[in-house]
Amino acid sequence: MKSLTHFFLFTLFTAPTMALASPDDDYDACLLNAVKNQNGELTLNQIRTRCQKIVTHTDNTPKTPMVTQRLQNERETTFDPFVITPHRMNYFLPVTLTDSINRAAYAGSEWDNHLKNAEAEFQISFKTPLNYDDLLIDGDGLFLAFTLNSYWQVYAGDISRPFRETNYRPEMFYFAPTPWTPFGGNTWATIGIEHQSNGRTQGLSRSWNRIYSDFIFEKENFVFTLRPWWRIPEDKKKEPNSPTGDDNPDIEKYMGHFQVGAVYKWDDYEFSFIGRENFATHKGYGELGLTFPLWGKLRGYTKYSTGYGENLIDYNHKQQRIGVGIALTDLL
Repeated sequence: MKSLTHFFLFTLFTAPTMALASPDDDYDACLLNAVKNQNGELTLNQIRTRCQKIVTHTDNTPKTPMVTQRLQNERETTFDPFVITPHRMNYFLPVTLTDSINRAAYAGSEWDNHLKNAEAEFQISFKTPLNYDDLLIDGDGLFLAFTLNSYWQVYAGDISRPFRETNYRPEMFYFAPTPWTPFGGNTWATIGIEHQSNGRTQGLSRSWNRIYSDFIFEKENFVFTLRPWWRIPEDKKKEPNSPTGDDNPDIEKYMGHFQVGAVYKWDDYEFSFIGRENFATHKGYGELGLTFPLWGKLRGYTKYSTGYGENLIDYNHKQQRIGVGIALTDLL
């Protein structure tokens, strides 16, 4: 697993340098094009000066910040009946490797001793607005969203390649810009309610309901988010296998009460981080991700995670995981 971790970190920090065009490359291309196509009226020094101005102007052209750009793009297509608006990332990782598959959760079942450390993972996430016009202030909105995240034991042929864990996450939230502009950036706030469940019964059932808020800050190519939540209390189970009652009363010990996130975009590469921590129990979760261009709308996606709570069945199980695949949509 250490060698895989080293490979991921090498890929994460060196992949952008393999294909990123530098200003020098742009300058050389401009010179070559000018020499090929000019009619002899310009001297070499004049061509150099003109190309330098073009490259400098391109580098200094202000770019729309990431969240602002995404909101603008979404507004243009939100009510198009043939467009599904993404919410979280949409991706497919045909290969993920974990150093500790959670066999304890399936003890006594036919899967117990046949689960593989290698499996596939995919996520589908979309949202739809509930309002056509502004509700309270300019640029606000009320949304319904749904996210499905699944772990598929596609390499476990001896147990018929089951979907080991699937999490369903419907939510409703209100989103609005704020007038606060720290460090010259832009901010937004969100408040919402969500249900998260794995749709299983008895011993494998996991679920919880939360009221959450989101604070989002953007500055040029950097975005930071802070997401605290409050778990809606549930009654205790009268019996261990009762269909009613709290499936996981200790989930906050592992999942904590908040999550932080960050995204940085460099050229056409997007780096992301997600982190959670319960400071009372010292249990948490961290995730690093990188998306990069492949072909057309397809983007490469690789991520590394460590800690507790990657999904609901593993909320109290610690592991490291590395995955490689494709993303249809970025975080931003």
